[in-house]
Amino acid sequence: MISHFNSRRAVTAMLLSALASLATAPALKAQQSAAPPPDFDAYVSKVLATFQVPGVAVAIVKDGKVVLAKGFGIKRLGDPAPVDAFTRFGIASNTKAFTATALAMLVERGKVEWDAPVTRYLPTFAMYDPFVTRELTVRDLLVHRSGLGLGAGDLLWWPASTYTRKEIMQRLRFIKPATSFRSAYAYDNVLYLVAGEIIEKISGKTWEEFVASEILAPVGMTHSTVRHADAGRGDNVATTHAEVDGKVIIVPPMISDNTNPAGGINSGAADIARWMITQLDSGRTPDGTRLFSPRSARELWTGVTPMPIGVPPGDFAPLRSSFNLYALGFGIRDYRGYKLLNHTGGLPGYVSEIMMMPDQRLGVAVFTNQESSPAFRSITLAVLDHYLGAQPHDWLAAYKKLNDQGVASLAAESTKETARDTTVRPTLPLANYAATYTDAWYGDVVVASEGGRLTMRFSHTPELVGTLEHQKANAFIARWKDRSLRADAFVTFVIANGAVTEIKMTPTPGTDFSFDFQDLVLRRSLSRRSDR
Repeated sequence: MISHFNSRRAVTAMLLSALASLATAPALKAQQSAAPPPDFDAYVSKVLATFQVPGVAVAIVKDGKVVLAKGFGIKRLGDPAPVDAFTRFGIASNTKAFTATALAMLVERGKVEWDAPVTRYLPTFAMYDPFVTRELTVRDLLVHRSGLGLGAGDLLWWPASTYTRKEIMQRLRFIKPATSFRSAYAYDNVLYLVAGEIIEKISGKTWEEFVASEILAPVGMTHSTVRHADAGRGDNVATTHAEVDGKVIIVPPMISDNTNPAGGINSGAADIARWMITQLDSGRTPDGTRLFSPRSARELWTGVTPMPIGVPPGDFAPLRSSFNLYALGFGIRDYRGYKLLNHTGGLPGYVSEIMMMPDQRLGVAVFTNQESSPAFRSITLAVLDHYLGAQPHDWLAAYKKLNDQGVASLAAESTKETARDTTVRPTLPLANYAATYTDAWYGDVVVASEGGRLTMRFSHTPELVGTLEHQKANAFIARWKDRSLRADAFVTFVIANGAVTEIKMTPTPGTDFSFDFQDLVLRRSLSRRSDR
């Protein structure tokens, strides 16, 4: 995820993909003052108003010190309680750096080797291709080059599923690769789950116990937690919001813990500032103790998998870059002539970004309680430019324009793709489509004929329940009962010899990539019928 993903996650994905590359330019004279940008509070307030974000947490660190750790706005629409320095937000895929750091600590202790095969530590682990099973290393788990497609396997955990972490890992062997091993970058979450299983097997502690006791506690992140479920617990937690049907509303948070190693940490401005100081000081915590060595810092920050480099449009010319790589839990790219570590995160109602410049000993983090990547990016880039002494650039105006264009484009595409011909009836009687369909890696999906319409239920995903709206011939659209999912899907029944044999699914325009419907091969189970 989530990375997950704007007035909605779909637009976030579009914007982050289009602007994935950050910039190179002649080296600039860095600011000598550690103070934040002038009129920063007013600027953040303007960003919140522009993108309809209730609240954000912002942390800035420079030269080993906290410059700013502050909340802006409110925790929940309709409630005046403000975001403060300790208000927790789900940081989503920014958790991946913590999982990578945990492995680095085990490597330092001689318990794990970066380039040892995963099967050395987890003998039952397997991928679809026996060669990949044999060759995939601990390092490979973290760098998105396994051959899996974008978000492959995410339906095993998202939306919240009944599968345990170990069951998800065992089902990876049934997911067909999209590319050959180590040949291409494709972001995944499920292999970070496997990394968490290694941490548990080697340390004797669950991922949650290890990260809480051996990372958060030594760093001094006393207000942070390690479970998705904590998004719904406690008083000082930012409520999750998103734009649904053109209006920002409260949406349910992710509270399933089966993929915490990929995105489960909840944190706030004050705590994440301590984390950035520790990373920028190559493993030395703000209290002076050493969490990991400079050698491990170099491993974590060394790029492994090349990522695409786009050409940004005119308003985003400063984002042009010359390199873009994924390292161990971090993206590595250049911005205005300096090396930049960064990662984004996306969960229902939360999106965030952490950026660090090791050469400048500079870090900035922005957490939001609304799914607006333009909001966090307008802030992070303004902060970087301030400390680099760059020519002022109106990032807010640029992202506002791009966001508006993205929303309009998505709306037009959605209207076109979901147009319905009401004069055409289904090829077969509805009862003939009703059955249990099974995918090798996901499991059962049940289609039933109920009250003159078809319904669809994903057996291991309680939230994926909805009706099938007929489009044409044997094509339908799954409209999920929970509209906050914003993830309807095209459903096509394959007919052979007058009978349905399988279902093919694809996401509707703008759907978050973690709804990997396109990877399902749902074959009819002849022994089980679901019509009533």
